[in-house]
Amino acid sequence: MVTQVTNLGRNGVYDWVVQRLSAVVLGVYSVLLLGYLLMNPDLDYQQWRELFNATWMRIASLLALLSLCAHAWVGMWTIATDYLTPRMLGPKGKFIGFLFQAACGLLIFIYLVWGIQILWGV
Repeated sequence: MVTQVTNLGRNGVYDWVVQRLSAVVLGVYSVLLLGYLLMNPDLDYQQWRELFNATWMRIASLLALLSLCAHAWVGMWTIATDYLTPRMLGPKGKFIGFLFQAACGLLIFIYLVWGIQILWGV
């Protein structure tokens, strides 16, 4: 039984749902962008800028960014708890797993803040 307290939902079912819902959001967002690109083959910078200046697109992009961060966290937490353990790495496995999770959490937070700054011009 995994007793880590760094997962999102504190239980596997909730994390499974987060992983699947975030994947759906990312898939829909990707199809939306791909469709826009296919319908605008002569896309220029001004059109691209107008698209991302629209409030609905900023909200959709923010939702995709948050989904990406949640998806990445659940995935990296799963890797850490499955593979970076004392059983796999010896006595220092728990410490290595903690460092890995801390580094992933820090990077995800940095990318989230950076993405919000880019998206909303904060």
